[in-house]
Amino acid sequence: MHEVLTQAWLQPVSGGGFPLLTLLVLLPTVFAVAQLMVPGEHGWAHKALGLVGSLAVLLVALVVFGAVDPGIAGMQRVDDFAWIPAVNARWTLGIDGLSLPYVLLTAGLVPLVYLGAFSTIETRFKEFSIAMLVLETGMLGSLLATDLLAFYVFWEVMLVPMYLMIGIWGGKDRIYATVKFFIYTMFGSLLMLVAILVLYHKAGGSFRLTDVVAAKLTDQEQMWLFGAFAVAFLIKVPAFPFHTWLPDAHTEAPTPGSVILAGVLLKLGTYGLLRFAIPLFPGAMGRYAWVFVALAVIGIVFGALMAYVQTDVKRLVAYSSVSHLGFVLLGIAVFNEEALQGAILQGVNHGLSTGALFFLVGFVYERAHTREIEAFGGIAKKMPVFAAFFVFVTMSSIALPLTNGFVGEFLIFAGSFKEGVQSALLPRTDGGYVWRNVVLIGTGIATLGIVLGAVYMLSVVRRVFFGELTNPDMAHLRDIGWRERFIVGVLAVFILWIGVKPSGWLHLSEATVHAMVAPLRPQIQQTRSPADYQREQRAALHHRPAAAATE
Repeated sequence: MHEVLTQAWLQPVSGGGFPLLTLLVLLPTVFAVAQLMVPGEHGWAHKALGLVGSLAVLLVALVVFGAVDPGIAGMQRVDDFAWIPAVNARWTLGIDGLSLPYVLLTAGLVPLVYLGAFSTIETRFKEFSIAMLVLETGMLGSLLATDLLAFYVFWEVMLVPMYLMIGIWGGKDRIYATVKFFIYTMFGSLLMLVAILVLYHKAGGSFRLTDVVAAKLTDQEQMWLFGAFAVAFLIKVPAFPFHTWLPDAHTEAPTPGSVILAGVLLKLGTYGLLRFAIPLFPGAMGRYAWVFVALAVIGIVFGALMAYVQTDVKRLVAYSSVSHLGFVLLGIAVFNEEALQGAILQGVNHGLSTGALFFLVGFVYERAHTREIEAFGGIAKKMPVFAAFFVFVTMSSIALPLTNGFVGEFLIFAGSFKEGVQSALLPRTDGGYVWRNVVLIGTGIATLGIVLGAVYMLSVVRRVFFGELTNPDMAHLRDIGWRERFIVGVLAVFILWIGVKPSGWLHLSEATVHAMVAPLRPQIQQTRSPADYQREQRAALHHRPAAAATE
């Protein structure tokens, strides 16, 4: 199975020529180095350099998008160079339908973050800009690296800039939040490093993903190594019970840090599960899929309930991330094509919608100097454009039809119920009954997350924007300006675009998801649901002659 997997979607299908992906990854660092040469007192020069650098990266990302064929499963535009010959580590970058949506999301968000930072970051903009650009290199490198050591280096590169953003430009409890963020993520990273070194030995001295996938592992080795990778990625998501660092980090981080944390960094946890943990250890994933379903469902409901009781609107949005990313984790755990397509798209949707919410919360905080919900009330009279944008993004967050959130959640639920509903149709005595019931019951409970999401989001809209303007401190509020309208307006366009015409966005990952599921799902099903595995194999054998006859 591992051999088929390598050929299907990890094998390079195009490469050579100009190292476009290397340029994409390193270009932010080039601009960061350029900023080192400019004195810190030239604030506008650093703002201009940072914005131009991020726009240049976006331009290169669009060139990459034009050079990639989403209809082909496999690594495209591969750059493969010797990096550390002593340990056979290579600089190997590639892009496919799994990484492409998140590369575009990353490259598109960073320029908006810069525009938002012009008024938010009032001191040491040079250092902030350098940190942001280095962080962008880490994010893009993590999404494109197919050598495990290179991936780990980029994974760690992300940690330091985010640590500095919260620790230097954060709120009054920033040190506590920074230390908590660092301890959680470093613990997960060290576990993953140990697992990578073990895999390096098992793969005959290679960090290349295609070589490591083919390594022979015992069931016990798969279990322990999968655990190390899974914990590292679940901390980054973050999934319950590893979520406790997130509300503090979001609350204390400056607005640009919160946007990039919610928009991109959290998605690297779910991306890592799909790119590394599941392909490397499909048997272990099958054995513990029920744990993922349980963690996802608990996260969905717990995050929603915690969001409802928050008095700080930024902390409310932070807990909503725990709930929303639970849906993504549920889709990954189910691991059929519909659920995976929904999970990948929902990751992008969350980056757009929650990123927009953090921007909006930051805009009102700059004016009101408070985020306490009870301090507001009736401010739609003073800020009608702001209120309109907030309500629109709220509709996306609660998955209203014709917004992006609806498409992603609908696919996740469609795939999950498809997996679980067979419990009512097939014999109770077969070997898949327990697994299918776990999915069916878990998905049923997860639907509460949609209801609770509507409750806490519509509640905050009512309390903040409508009713009488009773707080005299809010009488001076001015509506958002053109720069702020542009930032949120761009995100609103994509929220509506994906909601109205999702087919183009789903096409980006369709071929890759199909190529992933074909070899991996049978290996997962063998462990978690043997009867379903046999049934699906018989159906596949029956389908092949019929398809051949049709041709």
